[in-house]
Formats: sequence, C-alpha cells, structure tokens
Amino acid sequence: MKFTHLHVHTQYSLLDGAAKIDDLINRVKELGMDAVAITDHGVMYGVVDFYQACTKAGVKPIIGCEVYTVNGDMHEKKSNERFHLVLLAENEIGYHNLMRIVSKAQTEGFYTKPRVDKATLKQYHEGIICLSACMVGELPRLIVAGNEIGARKCVEEFIDIFGKDNYFLEMQNHFLQEDKVINDGLKKLAAEYDLKLVCTNDLHYVRREDAAAQDVLLCIQTVTTVDDPNRMRFPNDEFYLKSPEEMAELFPDCAEALENTNLIAERCNVKLTFGKFLLPEFHPIPDGYDAKTYLRKLCEDALPERYPNADEKIKKRLDYELDVINRMGYAAYFLIVWDFINFCRQQQPPIPVGPGRGSAAGSIVAYLLHITNIEPLHFSLFFERFLNPERVSMPDIDTDFCMRRRDEVLRYVVNKYTPERVAQIVTFGSLQARAAVRAVGRALALPYSDVDSVVKLIPKQLDIKLVEALEQSKDLSERYKNEEIVHRLIDLSISVEGLPSNRGTHAAGVIIAPETLTDYVPLQLEVGQ
Repeated sequence: MKFTHLHVHTQYSLLDGAAKIDDLINRVKELGMDAVAITDHGVMYGVVDFYQACTKAGVKPIIGCEVYTVNGDMHEKKSNERFHLVLLAENEIGYHNLMRIVSKAQTEGFYTKPRVDKATLKQYHEGIICLSACMVGELPRLIVAGNEIGARKCVEEFIDIFGKDNYFLEMQNHFLQEDKVINDGLKKLAAEYDLKLVCTNDLHYVRREDAAAQDVLLCIQTVTTVDDPNRMRFPNDEFYLKSPEEMAELFPDCAEALENTNLIAERCNVKLTFGKFLLPEFHPIPDGYDAKTYLRKLCEDALPERYPNADEKIKKRLDYELDVINRMGYAAYFLIVWDFINFCRQQQPPIPVGPGRGSAAGSIVAYLLHITNIEPLHFSLFFERFLNPERVSMPDIDTDFCMRRRDEVLRYVVNKYTPERVAQIVTFGSLQARAAVRAVGRALALPYSDVDSVVKLIPKQLDIKLVEALEQSKDLSERYKNEEIVHRLIDLSISVEGLPSNRGTHAAGVIIAPETLTDYVPLQLEVGQ
C-alpha cells in the first residue's frame, strides 16, 4: 500500500526534532514511499535543504509548517493558550502565503513562541491545506475536554477559513490513552460536517531506536537531565518514521483516511526555482539616466581623479568592463554598493571602509567608484576573475566596515530600501563533536570531570566527526569499547552530532530584495529583539 507522512519534524525543529534531513529522505526511499512533508514547529528553516534533498533522491517534497495558533488577537502579548495546526502548501500561492503566515507569527505574534491568529490565517488561506494537528491542536483538546459545542464551533471556524475541501481532521495513534478519545471524536465530526479524515504520525526522529537521542535533545533544550521526573518528555518511542504497513496496522479500519495522505500529496505541487538572480533596483537615478548610463557617468566623472592621464588602454578597459556588467544585468548592483560606500565616506567623521579584497580588485569600474582602492592595471589583475561573461555568477564584492559603526551603514540601507525589503541572515550553531559530547554528558547528569576526560581524547581537528575520532584516538576507542557509560555517551553524541542547536544573526550578511521579502523568504525577529 501507499502512504505519505504529512506531519514531520526535522532537525530544524531545534532541539526537538532529531530527524536529520538526509537520513529522513533515505529512510523514506528505503520504505518505498515516494513523497514526504516537512512541518517543523513554527519555522521554515529547513525547506530549501529538504526540497533539494528530496529532489535529488526522487522523492516528492511537500512544504509545510506546524504553526502555533491563538484565539483572539495575536498582537496581544499575554499568555493565551497556544495550539498546534499543520499547514501544507498546495501550490506556489500557498507557499508564498505560508511564508507570510510564518513571518507574521514570528514578527508580530511572537510571545514565547511564534503565534498566529485566525484572522491572519483567513487573510492568507489561499493555496493551503490544513490538518487539525496532534493532541496539542485546538480541536483535539476540545474533544479530550468533552466540549462538544466548542469542538463544533472550532470545526466551523476552520471550514470558514480554509474551506471543506482544504480542512482535514488528523488522526494519530501513538498508543496513548487520549488517542482513541480524540479519533472517535474526529470521526463523529467528520461524518457530521462531511469532512475527510487523514492519518499521520507525529514524527520527530527517523527510527524507533533514535528515541533516546531525541529525549536527550529535549533535555538539552530544557536544561534538564534524563533522570528529572518533572521534565518535558515524550511518552514513548512511537514518534518515528513508520512504514506504510505499520501505519495500516495502527488504523485497520481507516483505509480511506490512509489513502487521503496520498491524495493530499498529489495535490501539493510546489516548485522552487534556483539559480535565478533577484536583484533590487537602485534609486534614485537622476532624470535622463537609467542604471547603465548612470553607472557610466559616475565612472567617467571619476576618471580625472583616478587616472589623470587616462590613455586609450584605460578607456578601452573601462568600455569592456561596462559592456560586460551591463550585458549581465549588474549595473544596479554596482550602483547599490557604490552608494552605501559613498555614504560611509561622506559621514563626519567618515566611517572607515576597507580598500577592497578578493577578485573585485581586478575591476576598473570598482576602482573608479571607490568600491576598491587598488588600481588593477598596475598589478596586472584580471577582470575576468571577478566577472566572466562565459560563467554566469554573481559578482562577489567583499567590503569591510568599521565594526563599531557597522550599524550606521545597515540603518542607511534599511531606510533607503525600506524595512520590508532588507534583512540580515540567520545562522545556526550546531552540535559539533566536542560540544555534542559535553551537551549529552550534561543531559545524562554525568560528572563534569568524567565528560571532560572523554572530550580531551577527541583530536583537536576542525570539523572532526566522532566516528573519525574513534578511529584516530586509540585511548578514546579503548574507553568506548571497555566502559559502558562512555559507550553510551559516545553513541548518543554521534546521534545528535551535527544537529543545529541555536540560531543567531550573521555577522555581515544582509539581503536587499527587489520586492517585499516575505514574497521570497520567511522572516523572524533578530535574536534578542
């Protein structure tokens, strides 16, 4: 039989999901499934990695997110009860609307978690398929509470938001007491409102044996230990990527609900485009000019200063570079870089700017615009190393600003191109070999000195993997073989190694988009805001 997993938490449900994307996709293929979803908690961090891994493996990617919803206004910063809700993008419209929903939940509704209200869901519902989610969803909670009136009202609200054909009641079976109560209630509501049921597994790791590693991840997240009786934990080891046969065994009388997973998979057809440059326009450009002619004017105006005795060789080189830049569509890009560097030089006192580095130093245009301060002809630098018409790639201009005044430059760019089109880039810290061992050691409540003695046996080699460390360090290998607690520590550390553990803001990367950023990427507030 065919089955599609539609409720999946990858490594990007930080310190909650232990399903590494490559492992997940490989297992999906191994079990004979040809599609799978990604529905991380409140974020879309992993979408591109997931999409590309699926495409490479010949598995159909279904793009989604498990958002946190609240009743009432999400802008009210108070402890409203939060619920889970699974949203899947059916098409490109739905994908863009999903990015808008996730962005608003992060930037406008955030209060301990990224929250979204029903008014926002209604505004951006088009192209989205909605599942009622796990037992933390609003509808399952109402069913467990025995609130039939509230459950009916909830169903009617979501039908009004998404439409009957786009709202599915989600059944799960993790052998929990509440599962039968919820599923019986969902079946009654489905019959009453002529809605379709769908079966899912609340997947947080790939294989059953990965449950212990995911449990340790939760301890790392909540700064607790595995022996803490009051900590957050999953009730059992059923939250893994089950085979179609296992799912059929869990729902022996629900053939249609199982098949509905495949019908949803068939409906979800989002295609992401890569390799297409989305360049913003430079403004303002003086009347009578466009980006190409204004770029030439700036270069020619700078010739007397930069090249007081400009000969035919220099002018020919300038004409050649401008021709390549214009043909490749990068005139506005040069103007944007020139503009913020020019801003720095005009401040009193000026904001220090580096002389330029990398292949951009091979460009006369960059030199004339004061983007670089290295004269390329004197050093026989090649423009083609920077920009080559035979190899279509973005010109890479490395610019260094004074660390203490970098914020002034960023504010200038944000004000000029508007906050809706400018953002910094998120980065992720991950659990590398040594950090993984220390984090797992804390979660296992092992003495610091014991863990430290193991860490010191890991070779101090950049990006070394624990498997490699076992091969390279005889002492580590011996302790791994002979000491049960070290064996367990290393095995769990290998399981969580490489998983992202925290997010931050890139030290230098800034995006300027041609239109509103949420048309292209989901957004969130900077860490600490």
